[in-house]
Amino acid sequence: MQLNELYLRSFRNYEEQRLTFDPGVNLIVGQNAQGKTNLLEAISYLGSGKSFRATKNSEMVRFTQDFGELEGKIFSQEREQTLRWVLFSGCRPRQLWRNGAKKKTAADIAGVLPTVLFCPEDLMILKTGGAQRRRFADNALCQLRPNYEAALTEYNRILEQKGRILKDHFENPAVLEILPEFNARLCQVGALLISYRARFFQALGDSAADYHGSFTGGREDFRLEYRTVSNISDPFSPISKLTEDLNEHLSRHYRAELETAQCLTGPHKDDFEITLSGVNLKAYGSQGQTRTAAISLKLAQRELMKREWGEEPVLLLDDVLSELDAGRQDFVLNQIVSGQVFITCCEPGRFTKLGKTMEISQGQLMKQHDD
Repeated sequence: MQLNELYLRSFRNYEEQRLTFDPGVNLIVGQNAQGKTNLLEAISYLGSGKSFRATKNSEMVRFTQDFGELEGKIFSQEREQTLRWVLFSGCRPRQLWRNGAKKKTAADIAGVLPTVLFCPEDLMILKTGGAQRRRFADNALCQLRPNYEAALTEYNRILEQKGRILKDHFENPAVLEILPEFNARLCQVGALLISYRARFFQALGDSAADYHGSFTGGREDFRLEYRTVSNISDPFSPISKLTEDLNEHLSRHYRAELETAQCLTGPHKDDFEITLSGVNLKAYGSQGQTRTAAISLKLAQRELMKREWGEEPVLLLDDVLSELDAGRQDFVLNQIVSGQVFITCCEPGRFTKLGKTMEISQGQLMKQHDD
């Protein structure tokens, strides 16, 4: 799987640019705020329809322009393919084409160009709050399982509606009549999320443990444990049992939710915990241990996607190597001997013999050469 060519028009700070890439490693160099990360964002968005930076599609359209465009030529699923997105600065919905045929949703392009992004913020994902770890898991699962994305969207929609009911009931108690209906649906969809997550975290933890073992020479025992609603003892239970458990837990929090006007329980509170030889990483791990574990998680994510699609996902490293010491840099680079990789870096010549080097300045390709 590889991205051979990318065309950008009015995307971020790119006015109009066409770029061709090496099937192996592509090193993107340039000073800060020149468009290196914008390029990785475009590649990631092209294959997923999601931005790892923007909350609205309009944010990616070049300032003062009415629309932006991304188009890529890809070799994937044993054939040449094209993907094209058109994004609008106003409220008009985005448009998507695959191989010249208009598509309705990003689910229609699943598996064409899966990517794994690793950025400096990810190095500390294990030290921050649970929201960051849930976002990491949700982004990975949405690529692996389009049905999960549909369930997650539905869950968040119901959760938002329930939140409004809880806030409104003080002035309008009658709205509580429909609360049981929302709670029931929330538990049904929430059970699906938990089932998907349990299987994902099991596979992710097993793969990450292998990478971490290679990284540390087997000196630490890496364990990942999924944390969900407290009365669910087995997240691998049938959906019906998970729904029943969620209903029971929600019933116990009914009065507290009314008093606080907040949704206090459910998979929107999920998290995962990593221990190294029995020691909680978040509480007691060193900076080096945290970075090693985060790298292992990302490489494990790539491995799971490779198993799912039968091809190596494109790996995007956004200035992450500069955050690592020489030993960890070598480990990461040794793990990317296969597949297509994009690495951003501020210092030309920092990494040599890595394939193709492209210098970006103010949203333009200034020069390129093959190492």
